[in-house]
Amino acid sequence: MSTSTQTLPDVDTRPEGTDSTGDDDPKMFHYVRKNKIAESAVLGSHVVALCGETFPVTRSPKPGSPVCPDCKKVYESLPGGGE
Repeated sequence: MSTSTQTLPDVDTRPEGTDSTGDDDPKMFHYVRKNKIAESAVLGSHVVALCGETFPVTRSPKPGSPVCPDCKKVYESLPGGGE
C-alpha cells in the first residue's frame, strides 16, 4: 500500500483586524477566559478577549509581553482583578 502526502499552502488563520505583525507575532496579547484558551488552541475556535477582540489562540505570552491596554483596563476593574 502506498500513500502520498500533500502539503497545504500557508494559510493565515488570524481574522482580519487582529493585532499582528508581518511575521504573525502579535503586537500585544489580550486577556481571555482561561477555560477557553486550551479549547481554542486545540480546536482552532475563536475566543473573545475582554476588549471584544475575537481571534484564535495561536501564541502564548512570555513574561514582559505587551498587553492590550483596553483588556488591562477591563481586567483591573473586575472584582479581584489586577491584584
